[in-house]
Amino acid sequence: MAQAHATPASSWLFPLAGLVLYGLAAGGVLPGLVVGIALLPVLFGAVFAGVHHAEVIGERIGEPFGTLVLSMAVTVIEVALIASVMLGDTPKPALARDTVFSVVMIVLNGIVGLCILIGGIKHGEQSFRVTGASVYLTVLVAMSVLTMVMPNYTETALGPVYAPPQLAFISAATLALYAVFLYIQTIRHREHFLPVAGDAEAHARPGPRQTLISTGLLVVALIAVILLSKPFAVLAGVVVTYAGAPEAVIGVLVAMLVLLPEFVTALRAALADKLQQSINLALGSSLATIGLTVPAVALMSSLLGTPMVLGLSAKETVLLALSIVISLLTFGTGRTNILHGFVHLVLFATFVFLTVVP
Repeated sequence: MAQAHATPASSWLFPLAGLVLYGLAAGGVLPGLVVGIALLPVLFGAVFAGVHHAEVIGERIGEPFGTLVLSMAVTVIEVALIASVMLGDTPKPALARDTVFSVVMIVLNGIVGLCILIGGIKHGEQSFRVTGASVYLTVLVAMSVLTMVMPNYTETALGPVYAPPQLAFISAATLALYAVFLYIQTIRHREHFLPVAGDAEAHARPGPRQTLISTGLLVVALIAVILLSKPFAVLAGVVVTYAGAPEAVIGVLVAMLVLLPEFVTALRAALADKLQQSINLALGSSLATIGLTVPAVALMSSLLGTPMVLGLSAKETVLLALSIVISLLTFGTGRTNILHGFVHLVLFATFVFLTVVP
């Protein structure tokens, strides 16, 4: 029996509240303290609402297009947040690198690790399609090295930056890699990313009317998040400065904000013994972050003449390499257990600790 898909009140209240809060803040109606207190719950609510509506659309169009819609929505939110911080009163040329690196580490170790661990505790060994996972990792390794490691070894521009022609080429290369990946995922080899046998959805798809409503509310939610990105950037800078934490923590906060709803969705899928969906969500978001966010921020940096640091430090490069090697081993057999998840979580904890205590 098909079940009706109701629209939760929070999925439209928070986006509208975000628009109202921005209007009151921009008009000077509310004092800064009130805006700061209300900002985080409203912003989080708008992000969750946007992801909810992306999920509804995704359920309607099916896999793997569903996770693609969700990844695109998260990327729009991420670009808005990075742009707001980079264009703030205090220049932060390394923010894009810090955020992209944080996304990769959170995805490869945090989200993947917890999904495998929790899913393994409940279901024992879980299975997924090796062919799909290998495609994700192949593109992710290439993108990560090109954008975050190679800048340290070029000669035209010294330091962890690309010269303008190099940045344009790398942006085009990552876009091309992501475009071909999407072709493989959605057309050429779509079967590699579909749920394994027994993972079929148990509920009915949303109807056309519900899909249309969610499409409109998704746009409203994304607009609200984009408008609230600037106040969030200011608040994050104040908190990090007051705590005496390294500036890289801002990148971690931005990455956690945009990935939190996706993490909840991936965790629910793992608990329902749908690890393939969890992998599609997690690894797909990391590819979208590099393939779309880096070129978008690079274009903005070029147009505005703001510097953009991309190269990782030696410590971060080692963490990235270790995470990639462990991920290749984890996704190389088609089955996972709690040990795989625990190893990834240890790497994630190491990343967070060394970010706060470099």
